[in-house]
Amino acid sequence: MCCFTFLKVTMIIFNLLIFVCGGVLLGVGIWVSVDSPSFLKIFGPVSASAMQFVNVGYFLIAAGCVLLVLGFLGCYGAHKENKCVLLMFFSILLVIFIAEIAAAVVALVYTSLAENMLYTLVVPVIEKEYGQQPDITQVWNSTMEGLHCCGFNNYTDFTYSPYVKKYGNFPSFCCANDTVSCSKELAEEADVKLAAMIVSMYLYCKVDKA
Repeated sequence: MCCFTFLKVTMIIFNLLIFVCGGVLLGVGIWVSVDSPSFLKIFGPVSASAMQFVNVGYFLIAAGCVLLVLGFLGCYGAHKENKCVLLMFFSILLVIFIAEIAAAVVALVYTSLAENMLYTLVVPVIEKEYGQQPDITQVWNSTMEGLHCCGFNNYTDFTYSPYVKKYGNFPSFCCANDTVSCSKELAEEADVKLAAMIVSMYLYCKVDKA
């Protein structure tokens, strides 16, 4: 019973965060769709390159809506101990998880192509803009600080950057012993969805017994 209550509260808090994140993404997506010039001005070459492959605004709106629905179902299902809603929450997560696995398989098949494309887009931006363009510098600093990583590949991405030319050393994030490539850190986020699926099914099975 104590374990059930703990997981129930954890589930509510976790999905409340998902709901908030969904609202933020939805808001940003609407902003990008309505006023894309200001978005391009803030994020510069990175956003311009990304928009060549996908409409960022619509993508963020779709992702925000999905997270809002997931967050609501998770919170409501856990709070009301509604088995139908919990099962729906689990089913949506399962579909997303399967889709991610399928995408991962496709990514593995085309790994070298994907890596070359990303390398071509991202690394030149670091080499030309990091340490010179404040917006690009801030985005990378936040990314490296949040994920405890260094560059897209490693510290060598910054070798020819304005930052190294100006200060004669690499960003401080690259000096920590536990830093790895940021591309590797981003690939590990799928584990969170698996944990949420397990907790939702536990609550589903225990609702009538609690």
